[in-house]
Amino acid sequence: MLLDTSSLYFRAYFGVPESVRAPDGTPVNAVRGLLDFITRLVQDHRPDELVACMDFDWRPAWRVELIPSYKAHRVAEEAASGPDAEEVPDTLAPQVPIIDEVLDAVGIARAGAAGYEADDVIGTLAARARGPVDIVTGDRDLFQLVDDERRVRVLYPVKGVGQLDVFDGAALESKYAVDGSGYLDLALLRGDPSDGLPGVPGIGEKTAAKLLAAHKDLAGILAAAEDPTSSVTPAQRRRLNEARPYLAVAPKVVRVAHDVSLPALEPALPRTPRDPEAVRELGERWGLGSSLRRLLETLEQ
Repeated sequence: MLLDTSSLYFRAYFGVPESVRAPDGTPVNAVRGLLDFITRLVQDHRPDELVACMDFDWRPAWRVELIPSYKAHRVAEEAASGPDAEEVPDTLAPQVPIIDEVLDAVGIARAGAAGYEADDVIGTLAARARGPVDIVTGDRDLFQLVDDERRVRVLYPVKGVGQLDVFDGAALESKYAVDGSGYLDLALLRGDPSDGLPGVPGIGEKTAAKLLAAHKDLAGILAAAEDPTSSVTPAQRRRLNEARPYLAVAPKVVRVAHDVSLPALEPALPRTPRDPEAVRELGERWGLGSSLRRLLETLEQ
């Protein structure tokens, strides 16, 4: 099981009241909410291995170089070197280091890489996996990793993590009329304002799916746009040709990396805490109470 950790702690932050605080008054709603999420996921799915995948760079320079608008609207402060600062609620940002400390003390593996997003870490670990993989994320971009042959699927939270939509090949086909690899082409054609990806103006999700059904993939669509005898309409032909500069670079930006260099990690789900004393101190300092206790009890089972 691979967790898109930032996706989950953002959901926890907005789903758990900010009145949930540590003894010193620091909000810990995202921390406790994430621990509750992990507990429920372990209870419901019993993974042999679990990795919390992290954003070490939420807006990699190599993606921005290709598409400057990539996540630009979410930049809180530009950095002279290293990743730009992301616009994050003031009371969430201080909770992220606490999450890191608690997961490390419990012994839940964390993985990240400089210059890459959590999506890329997930893509790399999914590519390496020999057994079935469940990816837990609220980010539709990861649908591109769905692969029935390799038994890779996405668990998409609907309400907390107690209610998850399971996306395998059949579910993708039913909802989007594409498979996992086809979802990549659909996503870049459609665009995504939340990520600053313009897409092809005038070509939405349904039109993109129809073009892919008729011409198989992006290369086939672009070839059809050059063929005056194809079924591509004049308006679609014009829009696709005008968008060629974007379409030349978008696949590299939207495609999740599969070959990120990652440090060695121990993904096996721990039965007992890696550092019991640190767990005790963190639990007391941050008032993690029942959330931490339930996680530890669930891991022991």
